Amino acid sequence: MSLRIAVLQPDIAWAAPERNLARFEPRVAACDADLLLLPEMFATGFCLDPARIAGPADGAVLATLRRWAADYRCALAGSVAVSMPDATFRNRMYIVEPSGRVSYYDKHHLFTPGGEAAAFHAGNRRTVVSYGGMRFLLAVCYDLRFPVWLRCRNDYDAILCCASWPASRRDAWCTLLRARAIENQCYVAAANRIGSDPAAHYAGDSVLLDFRGRTLAEAGAEECLIRAGFDPSAVGAFRGEFPAWRDADDFELRIP
Repeated sequence: MSLRIAVLQPDIAWAAPERNLARFEPRVAACDADLLLLPEMFATGFCLDPARIAGPADGAVLATLRRWAADYRCALAGSVAVSMPDATFRNRMYIVEPSGRVSYYDKHHLFTPGGEAAAFHAGNRRTVVSYGGMRFLLAVCYDLRFPVWLRCRNDYDAILCCASWPASRRDAWCTLLRARAIENQCYVAAANRIGSDPAAHYAGDSVLLDFRGRTLAEAGAEECLIRAGFDPSAVGAFRGEFPAWRDADDFELRIP
């Protein structure tokens, strides 16, 4: 049985969480999906002044995701800036299920060239979430450039990647997403934003890919919502027919 996956590709008002959440809710309500993926820092935009925009881990944005998931019977995923009790900040990707269960992943590869590593604290563990009969690996933006971190060891069926990926590097975005789908023999759902912020312009290119790297649904440069079905049994069947994963090199991932 396929899981209905949707990706919302919005413009994001700068550092205005209440405005963004209010504007997104009608799209969430009408998404007609089992899981909806939102972009990186969807409530505020990719702001590198976390003291200005971050809230507590159990704050208003997470409360809104919980309400949406319960009201609209749809899991929600996307990242927000979170302030920690030790006065550090995380770029935290949540997945919130209709049951109320919350899982999260703290972005591991912070975008050092843009200053993210100076503003946020990196996570140190991968997160795989089972939902609706599928196993999802959570990833955030710059993680895409690091295939070892995302390498499938037959432990997930799909990658959920939320991003704020600028238009100036859109070729890399499109190529890396397809490469991760092909090399890991997995589905990929990728949510990017459109519009501009003080640092960059964004061209969208959100996409849903199958385990062969083929496009199931894609967005252009406009605000939109795309949908496709992810079938966990199809992933397993393809890996059985073409078991390239068995020939993969063994390695040990060391995290500082």
